[in-house]
Amino acid sequence: MEVVSLSLFLLLAVVISVAAARMLPLSIPTPLVQIALGALIGLSTSYRVELDPELFLLLFLPPLLFLDGWRIPKDELFKDLSTVVELALGLVLLTVVGMGLFIHWMIPAMPLAVAFALAAVVSPTDPIAVSAIAARVPIPKRMMHILEGESLLNDASGLVCLRFAIAAALTGTFSAGAVALNFLWVAGAGLAIGVILTAAVSRAKAWLTRRSGEDTGSQILVSLLIPFGSYLLAEHLHASGILAAVSAGVTMTFVEISRQAAAVTRMRRNSVWDTVQFALNGIIFVLLGEQLPAILANARQTVAITGHASPWWLGAYILAIVTGLVVLRFVWVWVSLRLTILRKATGIGRSPDWRVVATTSFAGVRGAITLAGVLTLPLTMADGSAFPGRDLAIFLAAGVIIVSLILATLTLPILLKGLALPAQPSGQEEEDAARISTAKAAVRAIERHQHALAEEHDDPDLYTAAGSRVMDFYRDRIDGLTDGASDALRQQEALASELRLVGVKAEREQLTRLIRDRSVGSETARKLVRELDLAEARHRG
Repeated sequence: MEVVSLSLFLLLAVVISVAAARMLPLSIPTPLVQIALGALIGLSTSYRVELDPELFLLLFLPPLLFLDGWRIPKDELFKDLSTVVELALGLVLLTVVGMGLFIHWMIPAMPLAVAFALAAVVSPTDPIAVSAIAARVPIPKRMMHILEGESLLNDASGLVCLRFAIAAALTGTFSAGAVALNFLWVAGAGLAIGVILTAAVSRAKAWLTRRSGEDTGSQILVSLLIPFGSYLLAEHLHASGILAAVSAGVTMTFVEISRQAAAVTRMRRNSVWDTVQFALNGIIFVLLGEQLPAILANARQTVAITGHASPWWLGAYILAIVTGLVVLRFVWVWVSLRLTILRKATGIGRSPDWRVVATTSFAGVRGAITLAGVLTLPLTMADGSAFPGRDLAIFLAAGVIIVSLILATLTLPILLKGLALPAQPSGQEEEDAARISTAKAAVRAIERHQHALAEEHDDPDLYTAAGSRVMDFYRDRIDGLTDGASDALRQQEALASELRLVGVKAEREQLTRLIRDRSVGSETARKLVRELDLAEARHRG
């Protein structure tokens, strides 16, 4: 009963934090508000959430990484794949090695393997936190696509490095050759399991749908189970459950193209996944805040591990780690951008705009994945003794998350004003061509169906008139999107959408009055409300 009550309380805290973030006069990112609210909860109650590392990893990471892999725009990712790979793999390895050695040098009492583990958990970035920070100063689309792609891959690469670092800490041995071979199995098998399981489940689901029809609830539930199934199967086979969840999400994109679900299923499934993502990310930050009072209360005991007495040394360590991360990222981003995006766009030899480099560097905010990763550090060693430096690693990781969020909050709005990356080809032409092609296909299909109906019935004029009405809609779309279409036609289309929204609003107000007066029944009201919702969503899109 306590677990259920606690879960509901955390969900309520997430809702309150989002409302508070919207009402605050200052542009404070929602993650910071959630951390503050969690800290307030931790201070005001005597109850503490005991986080089981393995359970925490299972509950939070698979669905979040699966959704990232599913929703990330693939075409945009492939356009800048070299930059994304350089950031997600090269920068992660540099961060793990460089920051691991730096942390061990700075805090000799922390074992080298634990220092590498801490470096591994602070290497992944969090684009959701960046989006929250830059909500009022939009990030250029191309940069956001790069950050999303980097986050998707560096989540997996950072956590795989964490796995090897923990193994080295537990066993006390490290073999580069054995690690390389093990990495090939862990990564390759993890990726393969995600792809195969998702494809197999999708085929089975499609087979059942053809024979028994589609049930929306079952379809949504299956999509929720796939990341957990991929993760658990991969971990059972000693492969990477993280990579399995990511590859399962990527596979879902291509599975959906060939075996599309019903429209109502997709709409409801998207709503469910939006809620899952919102809840899990919010709970992670609230939990971080809830843990802070206990972490700070033990600061004196934690700092004693480092050989110092003053807790202020912990703050100095956090600032040093954040500075090291920013400097490493700045240098790597400068080299990466010089060799890829701007080199292609502006010619060889031109240096990247320092604001592009600085923005990309400060956008490397640490968030949910860092917290989830550091909390998976084992509580004990194989002999039952306490895991060395665990509390210190958690303290430093929590500090890095908070400081990186604050730093990005202060710097990104300034750096993003007026910032533009090299121009990309507009997608409008591609979109117009697709709309014209689909509209022509619709006209041809309607004509065939109309003629078939007219031949089967005695009143062909009825079907001709009905077909003409529908085809006129598609022909208007084609006329408005052809190469010769004027800007006036596009303005008319935009104005028509605006007027349609005015009409939808009036319909909704009148329907509300009818419902209040009990002039319509609940079933009729539900149907009409859904139609108005779909119309509003269509014209606002």
